[in-house]
Amino acid sequence: MFYQLTQGIPQISAEKAKSAELFAGYVDVQTLQTLYTSFGFAPSTVEACGSVNAYFRSSVEVYEDYVFTELRIAGAGQPDDCVALYLRKNGMLLVDIDDCDSSTRDKFQAAVRRCTAAQGTVEKLLCCLVETLVADAPRFIETTRNEIARIEEQILEEKADRSLNRTLLQLKRELLQMHNYYDQLLDITKTVEENENDLFDEKRLMSVANLSEKLRRLREDIDSLGSGVDHLQDAYTSALDLELNNSMKFFTVLSTIFFPLTIIVGWYGMNFVHMPEFAWRYGYLYVILLSVAVVAALTFYAKRRKWF
Repeated sequence: MFYQLTQGIPQISAEKAKSAELFAGYVDVQTLQTLYTSFGFAPSTVEACGSVNAYFRSSVEVYEDYVFTELRIAGAGQPDDCVALYLRKNGMLLVDIDDCDSSTRDKFQAAVRRCTAAQGTVEKLLCCLVETLVADAPRFIETTRNEIARIEEQILEEKADRSLNRTLLQLKRELLQMHNYYDQLLDITKTVEENENDLFDEKRLMSVANLSEKLRRLREDIDSLGSGVDHLQDAYTSALDLELNNSMKFFTVLSTIFFPLTIIVGWYGMNFVHMPEFAWRYGYLYVILLSVAVVAALTFYAKRRKWF
């Protein structure tokens, strides 16, 4: 489907899109294979659309009259989509490589409507598309920041369970994915800003520069959250070490208190003939009372020293 970005956003044919003042198109790979020659796209770019890109950091290719790149689109709680992007002087074409839930197509249509309302240019169209793609970023950042604060409170109150490491690992993976996603979008906007093939109007690139700055701030926010997760992992490890140290301290104190009993048992287990307690009527009771007294005295001493 192709749209002419005029009042009412009429749907037009691919043939009319080539000569339209400003167009936006969304097609599948099969449709691209039938029209790429008429648009002057290189066969290598069509071949690149034949498989899903597994990486965010794909290259941005600059040709004489268009710019091409693949986009892997990430979203919190959504499967990753993959599309290809062609930018021409008079419009933009998105190719559906793997848009399983049609979410990227919906965002494309929302960007087209926004661009028309903003008296569109191809630079504005690109900005509207990217801003639509990252529209959920502030909510994701705020939600993640609140989650980090909640986990930090759990650690401080010693309420964290053994599954916390898995939760932190998942958070770290999501933040790394979003970092790479914003890096990918930054590569595109910076390439457009450089305008190596003089495809874009220099006077209109200010909106792209502003978008690059916004993407840079989003990436910095993500990196800040990643540092927060690293600090949480360190705090959780320290809490586990402290818990282990307290357990070892308790058993060490316990061993210290009951160690004298081992001396007493060894002493009276020597069975010398002339040990007076053997013949004493109250010898057994004496050893019991001696053991209790030693344990009580050492327990009192440990309490005074605040060993436990």
